[in-house]
Amino acid sequence: MSKTLAAPVEFLLEIKKSRFIGRVEPILSSEDGIQKVQALRHKHPEATHVCFSLLAQGQVRQSDDGEPSGTAASPMLNVLQHKNLDNVLATVVRYFGGVKLGAGGLVRAYSQAISEPLQQAEYVDLTIPAQLKLATAFEYESLLRHLAEQQKLALKIDYTNEVLAQLEGEATALKSFLDGFSEQVRGQLRLID
Repeated sequence: MSKTLAAPVEFLLEIKKSRFIGRVEPILSSEDGIQKVQALRHKHPEATHVCFSLLAQGQVRQSDDGEPSGTAASPMLNVLQHKNLDNVLATVVRYFGGVKLGAGGLVRAYSQAISEPLQQAEYVDLTIPAQLKLATAFEYESLLRHLAEQQKLALKIDYTNEVLAQLEGEATALKSFLDGFSEQVRGQLRLID
């Protein structure tokens, strides 16, 4: 089973006057990760490079942000994959110190900037959210919202000639919701594929 991080962790590394600020953090999606990278660029406008690698539901996105190809994002990704992580973002903000490190030095620096904070990180098992779609009468909408909130499920509702609900969360919470809701509406719902 894949793991993710319980909370963000940062690490500062200095090599030949260059500062590397490594950060690893959990993300919900690829879009969430990209937003966090953009926020980091805003926070560090003077940085020479803001490199990143992210894994979200098995998909990879990464950028060397001007560093020589293969010297930043790929080594960071290797560290994440070695730890069997998913739904995680690794970023390194680099302030160039005036001394070139060479390709091998960059690979080592970017790898270390991510592996060090991962040694301090707390890991949690990644639970893949389950989904459920159903249709029911308008009169049951408030009950549906109430039970979804009780089970801490994400809820999206559309309206046609009935209420169309899409719920997302842990499989056990979804089952508990469905059992309770079905009982209270006496089966007056329709599951949608």
